Amino acid sequence: MATVGNGTAAARSRLAASWTRSMQTHHLDPSRRQRPDRLTARHLADLRAQQETLLRAAAHSLDHLTQAVRHAGCVVLLADHKGRILDHRCQRADADVFDAAGLVSGGDWSEAAEGTNGIGTCLSEARPITIHRDEHFSARNIAMTCLSAPIHGAQGDLLAVVDVSSAREDQSPVANSLLGALVEQTAQQIELALFQRAYPEARMVLADPQCLRSGFLAVDADDIVLGATHGARRSFGLAPRGVLAPRALQDTLGQDGARSGFEKAEYAALKTALIEAEGNASAAARALGVSRATLYRRMKRVALSPGDLDLRPA
Repeated sequence: MATVGNGTAAARSRLAASWTRSMQTHHLDPSRRQRPDRLTARHLADLRAQQETLLRAAAHSLDHLTQAVRHAGCVVLLADHKGRILDHRCQRADADVFDAAGLVSGGDWSEAAEGTNGIGTCLSEARPITIHRDEHFSARNIAMTCLSAPIHGAQGDLLAVVDVSSAREDQSPVANSLLGALVEQTAQQIELALFQRAYPEARMVLADPQCLRSGFLAVDADDIVLGATHGARRSFGLAPRGVLAPRALQDTLGQDGARSGFEKAEYAALKTALIEAEGNASAAARALGVSRATLYRRMKRVALSPGDLDLRPA
């Protein structure tokens, strides 16, 4: 409360900004002790049915993440864009702890409901985040450490959050760093799975080697970009959300010196004519219905020389 009362703290600290939102925008009391709101079983079933595509795309990656953290006293969570938990996975021995905390399917962990927390603040700020113990807004949640990463849909919209939460008192910064990397990796895997489902007939092109799991473009048979993952949109300065206007792959990648589709076709036609004419430029020009000067001019335009053919000169 002292931090929120400081007029400059929110400008200097993202955590303080979240605390300020929790108190001043959402009118929450950090001392309240009641458990988080939870959806009814019927409401949760309806919500999961609406999110079937997300749940199917995420299932395999969540399985792997759960396997990786199963002995660390953690719960793996998948929440929708409103902070409502769609799926939770933990060891049976830890189930009561997370149930008491409200970290179960149906729990509402939006920032408006719980104040600063991994899921809600990740959604508010659209970035991977770690909220460690007393960084939580609510005093009831300060025994938890939450590591979250956003999941974006095929059109760049913020679709969901994957989270790993722990109640261990000895959770170290090193452990948080390792777990955070796993959570981000899982979010990127789910994003790619959603992207592939959105463009089942397209070719997936890894456009940004710096984003091995998230920098993909969906390209058709004519090398026209149909869509881009969130990582690729950021890398190439594309619209952050919405359907992309069709554009050539080479234009998207910034390959100004590459041949266009027309240039590729012209290059192939010229090369074929020269090969069939055994390198005789005059004969190749006649076959193409152009003058010898035009032939040479076009060869120069597409950077084709007799030497490329390994044939005797005309």
